[in-house]
Formats: sequence, structure tokens, C-alpha cells
Amino acid sequence: MPDRLESRLSNRRAVLSALILVALCAPRAAGTELPAKQDSANAAVSFELDVQPILAAHGCNAGACHGKQRGQNGFQLSLLGFDSDFDHDAIARQARGRRLSITAPESSLLIQKATAELPHGGGRKIEVDSDAYHTLVSWIRQGAPRRLADEPVLESVELKQTDFALPPSGTAGLSTVAYYSDGTTRDVTKMTSYLSNDAAIVQVDSEGRLKAGPVPGETAVMARYMNHIRVANVSIPRTEALPDGFYDDRPRANFIDDLVYDKLSQLQIRVSEPASDAVFLRRVYTDVIGRLPSAAEAEQFLDRQDSNKRGQLVDQLLEQPEYVDHWANQWADLLRPNPYRVGIKAVLNYDNWIRQQFRENVSHDEFARRLITAKGSTWHNGAVTLFRDRRSPDEVATLVSQLFLGVRLDCAKCHHHPFEKWSQHDFYSFAAFFGKVGRKGTGLSPPISGGEEIVYVSTKGDVRHPVTEEVLEPAPLFGTVDLAADDDPREALVDWMVSPENDYFAQVQVNRIWAQLMGRGFVDPVDDLRSTNPPSNPALLDALGKHFQQSGYDQKQLIKTIVLSNVYSASSTPNESNAGDRLNHSRHYRHRLRAEVLAEAVANATETTESFSALAPESRSNQVWTHRIGSVFLDTFGRPDPNKDPPCERIEDSSVTQTLHLMNSRELDGRIRNDSGRAARLAASKLSAAEIVTELYLAIFSRRPTAEEQRYCESLITAAGEQRRGAIEDLMWAMMNAPEFIIQN
Repeated sequence: MPDRLESRLSNRRAVLSALILVALCAPRAAGTELPAKQDSANAAVSFELDVQPILAAHGCNAGACHGKQRGQNGFQLSLLGFDSDFDHDAIARQARGRRLSITAPESSLLIQKATAELPHGGGRKIEVDSDAYHTLVSWIRQGAPRRLADEPVLESVELKQTDFALPPSGTAGLSTVAYYSDGTTRDVTKMTSYLSNDAAIVQVDSEGRLKAGPVPGETAVMARYMNHIRVANVSIPRTEALPDGFYDDRPRANFIDDLVYDKLSQLQIRVSEPASDAVFLRRVYTDVIGRLPSAAEAEQFLDRQDSNKRGQLVDQLLEQPEYVDHWANQWADLLRPNPYRVGIKAVLNYDNWIRQQFRENVSHDEFARRLITAKGSTWHNGAVTLFRDRRSPDEVATLVSQLFLGVRLDCAKCHHHPFEKWSQHDFYSFAAFFGKVGRKGTGLSPPISGGEEIVYVSTKGDVRHPVTEEVLEPAPLFGTVDLAADDDPREALVDWMVSPENDYFAQVQVNRIWAQLMGRGFVDPVDDLRSTNPPSNPALLDALGKHFQQSGYDQKQLIKTIVLSNVYSASSTPNESNAGDRLNHSRHYRHRLRAEVLAEAVANATETTESFSALAPESRSNQVWTHRIGSVFLDTFGRPDPNKDPPCERIEDSSVTQTLHLMNSRELDGRIRNDSGRAARLAASKLSAAEIVTELYLAIFSRRPTAEEQRYCESLITAAGEQRRGAIEDLMWAMMNAPEFIIQN
């Protein structure tokens, strides 16, 4: 009898346990909120839908805490929760499961650390008796399951409102909604992470409340919930409205003016007045061919009365040989590796190849194709040096995606991109396009890698996912490619990149050129196009991208379109409405001349040449084929560090070192005082003091002096008498130390 009773009791306990398990694991509608705290233990808790969002919302899996590469104090989570399986294993199984106590959930290490009941380097993250606390406790009490039965999947996240126009110091609230595969929704506003791109314009708190600053402006605010990202655009227009129809009568040269004026009208910002001919002349010379106009060229342009003289000047400049070196030099920053790593001959050939593309005016799509699909000898085809420098598919993928798509995939190499949609699977599938790149010959042997190497397309070469070890087929970041088994996968990649359906290819190059000509890109940095870094004028970026495509990716045509717009010709002098504008090109943004351009300006002003090692005599600074060639001047004014890998970014800011260099450089002083230089020639000539002053202003500032400048400078030269060479040299030194010489207005 006791045995039969024990058997019946055992069966009843089994049935009861099964009923409890079914009740606990019943799926809860994703669109509902958690029950009240006293009943929360009865609601089934999902690790992926309930627990991980708590960890993300409280920063537990952030890069500064347990989400960093090696974790924190022996506890590692995937960055921002991109790998749910890894996180569940880390919490529930690693360290012999010591982080959880199923029988006493409140005593779990996970709970006591988060509530600071035990010492925690991150401090208190969760308050006892909060909703988050009860959710975690309930999940642990339920056995810390990885998944629930019939658990829905988070499919998307949306902001109820994405565009805000706030008055100065105004407020508003973001509202974030998650959408699930079973058709339910959930308000996740308070569990979402927010970040303002410019907190001085708009601040955002942890609950999505926006607070505008006191000055007009605009910025973007990112909302991230479980690797789903959305962006809200917030603008603070000026409270003082423009006169009715202000932009109706403004001159418009092309669609650039239309779209810039439309944006300025929305923000109630008045564009600056047009720049003078002299300012335009200096601006377009330094932008298009990287040098100042000579005194004769400046005088000829300023004296012309032709209404189309600016257009004719641009056509003339685009055909000058200096155009090639100026623009090739900029791409060399993005591509050219260290000769001590890949070999001097390989780098020299690479540099020559880049310059040859600009000599032939190769279209940008063909430039990309020749480079990305390059094969052959590093001694005969300079483009293959790319694959001598970047030796693994993942290294090539990061460079190609950044330069030709404006997509920085580096983060996705190790984990889901924290600010974008790209995953590890996306990254290594993209890298697989370069899996069959083979090499034979002499490999690298730094610091002297002098041998020849042949790059070819191999019949084998796999790229595997680093976590799953799955062999990945080449796949673009979006869309599809036509990939034949016997073809070079790189050809299919380029076909996809340059197709009209891929806006990234055209837009990143448009943005790069716009930044060079206008002082700032629509997107900054110029090769970081992503939803969380939106363009300042998306309509214009899109229009210019389409224009670039339709022109056959002709860079000269793009440059001409930009520099002949009235926006490009605007003065850099601000007015009361646009003094704070740094995004919308209501005025020309002043910036220091590029190092090589400034070096050429010194050479032109002084009528001297600089000598570079490993270059022919009288070579120009923008013909230098490696940053390893020494130049204190170029280094001082922002030439990239020769030890950095491409793509290299320049330091555009001015510095005290640059000012001191111009004031104290013995080399600069020697060039001013050179017996074959301009000062010596002018002093020995029969030119009057007035004529000398005019030539100096035309040569150094590309303009004629004002009446006051003319009188003062004439008096200096006249007073010096027979010693006027010294006065001319001193005057040149003063002019070349003036901001007008260093800064493009």
C-alpha cells in the first residue's frame, strides 16, 4: 500500500510539474506590457525580447562595460547584444552557472551586481523593485530559458515621428515602437538608447526627450533598440523670418543653387553676397589645379569684361597639366602604401598608375574597375600594388567598401556594426569577392620588400565566417550579383558597385569632391555614409549623384557643375543670419590651403623651386610619390604620417606650429632672399614702386591692392631708395605670413 500511494503521488507531482511548465512557457503577446510586479512571476519572460533589451538599455553590453572585446572582470557579453546565443551562454552556463541561482533568483550574482548589492565597477544599474528587476528575477525563476515556445521575432523598430522643427530651447519627445513577427507591437521608448550627433544643438535623454539649444541649427538623433537603428532629424530654424520671396529673385546657375536655396529658405538663413572676381579667381585656381594664378594670369582675368569669363576660365583650368597632379595627389593619400612595406618600385609604379588615370581622364567607374580587378606584375601594372599591400580578403574589403561605397565595415569584422545594419555575415560575404586573389613571387619582407609579385585569379580560395566556420559565397551588401563559377568574382562586384541602382558609389565620390571644393561635405567624414550620419542636404547629394552617373562618372564635368554654381561663388563673409551655419553652405567656408597647394603658392610667390630627394629637379610638391620623401614644410602643414596605412586623413586645422614655421623658417626666408627670386628681379628692374606693389599683390593675393595698401607699400619701397630689395623682401615676408595667403576665402 505505501508503494502504491508513493507511485500515485509521484505521478501527480509529474502532472503538476508539467502543467506549471506549460503555463510558464506559454507565449506572451509581444505588444503587451509586463503584468504588475506582484504578478510578474506568472508571465513567461523571453531572454531575447525581454532580458537582452534590459542589458542594452542599462549599458551592460556597451563597449565600455562587458561588451568590450575581452569583457570586464571575466564576464563578457556580445557588443550591444548582437549575439543572443553567446550572451545566454555567458550568463547561464559560463563559470559553472555561478551567475544565476534558480532556487533563489534574488541572490543571483547577475541581480546583486546590477543592483549594487555586491560591489560592482559599473555601479548600480537597476533599482530594486523596478520593472527591469522583476523581469530579470522572473526569468531566472523560470529556469533562465533561452527561448520560449512559439516566441515571436523582433522584425523592425520605428519612430512615430522622424522630423522635428523646434524653437530655441524647445522640447519634444521621441516615441519608439517595436514590431514583431506575430503582428504585435510594443512601446520600447524607455528601453531604447539615444544619441545626438551634436549635443550643442539638441540634447536627448535616456527616455527620448529632446531639448533644443539656444541657437539655430540642425542635427540628427539616433535611436537604437536591439541592433535596429532609426534616425530623427531635428532642426531649429531662426525665429526671425526672411523677407517674403527673398530667394525668388536670387540668380541661379543650375540645380545646385535651387536645392541649396530651398534648404536655406526652410531654415530662414540668408545666403552671403557673391564673391568678387579676385576671390573667385584665387579660389578656383587653388581648388581645380592646386596653384595660385601668376600675376599675369590674375591681371588678365581681372581686366576681362566678358560676362562668361568664369566659365571659360574653368574650361581652361580643367585642361591644364597641373590638374592631373593635384587630383591624383589626393587619391594617393587614399591608396598609396608604405614603400618600406611593399617595395619602392611597387609604390612608384602605383603612384604612376594613379596619375596616368587622371592624364587619360578615365571615368570614375572605369578607375574603380581597373583598380579592384587588377592582376599581373607589380613591376608592370601599378594597380596590383593594392593587393600586395592588402593581403587578406578582409583587409581589401574594408578599403574598397570605404573608398568606393562610403561604408565603413571595420566594426562588422568582429561584431554587428553598432551604428549600422551590417553584420559579420555581411562583412565576410563581401570579403569573399576577394577570396580567389592569388599571389606568386616574392612576398613581403619589411623593411625592404624589393621583389616582384604576380597577382592572379586562383581557382580556389574560401572565406569563412569566424564564428560559425561556414564557407560564405560572395555577396554584395544589398541586392544581387551575377556570379559565374569561372569568372573573377571581383568583376561581378564592380558591376554591382557601378550600376545605377547602387547610389553609394556615386554619392561617396560626389561627397568627397564637394568637400574638397566647398570646405565641407554633405556627410562628414566624407567616406562614412550611414543612416546615423545623414547628409546635411540629402536632396542635393542625391541630385549630384544622379548627375555624376548620367555624365558617365566624368569627374571634370562634376567639378565644372559645382564651381560654376552661385553657391560656390558665394562670399565667405558671414551675415547676421548665417554666422553660425556650418552645414548648409550659406557662405563659402574658409579653410587652410592643402599642404602641397601652399607649398606651390610659396614657390610661385617667390619664383623659386623646392628640391625633393628621389625626384627630378624642379618637381612640384604634388608630384611627390611617397610621404617618405622628407619635407618639413609639408609635414608641418598636415601631410599624412608616412607610418599610417591608407586611406590617410589629413589634419585640416591650423596650428601654432604652422604660424611659427612661416615666421621663422630659414628655408622660407632663403627663398624670399634668393638672388634668382622675385624680390631680386623686381629690385633690379626699372619698375616703379607702384608697379612693384601691384605685381606683389597680384602674385601673392591674386588681387590688386586697395588705395590704402598701395600708398603704404609704395612708401616703404620709396623710402628704402637704393636698398629697395630689402624693403621688397620684408614686404613679401609680411604678405606671406598674412591669413589671406594661407587661408582660402
